Amino acid sequence: MGGMDVMFRVEQPTVRFGETFVASESFKMLFREGMTLVEETAAYLDGPGRDESRLLARHAALTYASESMRLTTRLMQIASWLLVQRAVSEGELSLSEAAEEKTRVRLSATEPNETAPVLVAELPLSLQALIAQSKRLHARILHLDKLISDDRPTPEPRVSPVFAQHDMLRVAFG
Repeated sequence: MGGMDVMFRVEQPTVRFGETFVASESFKMLFREGMTLVEETAAYLDGPGRDESRLLARHAALTYASESMRLTTRLMQIASWLLVQRAVSEGELSLSEAAEEKTRVRLSATEPNETAPVLVAELPLSLQALIAQSKRLHARILHLDKLISDDRPTPEPRVSPVFAQHDMLRVAFG
């Protein structure tokens, strides 16, 4: 049995995903995509969507109303999350302050009482497209939010008492 091969880890500062992501070009593109979707949806719901909803049968009009409210709520959550992250990237908020804001802006992972696809299929195609885009963007943001949340500093590893004793023996018997 030869000498023990002990590998030591070189201490380097940990790179935090949240800090690097919000300062990246990818985040800027995501921000623009999200805010553009908010603007497009608002323009649609205030204009052509209003006209299209008047042409729907009663049951489809009710689906239109509930789905447009869900869409608006989802987009408000997305916009709030994006604005908080942009505040972090611009130095207006720290990551810990952003985490506190997160308690006020909840990104819900599931929607209660999801509308049956058969009913959604009766909605105008423009609204269906906006709903689908918002759901895809929401899923991406939920994933990013989890990555950022999971990227908290980890506690320093404790030194194993066995390794401490082994080190003392190695020093003593060199």
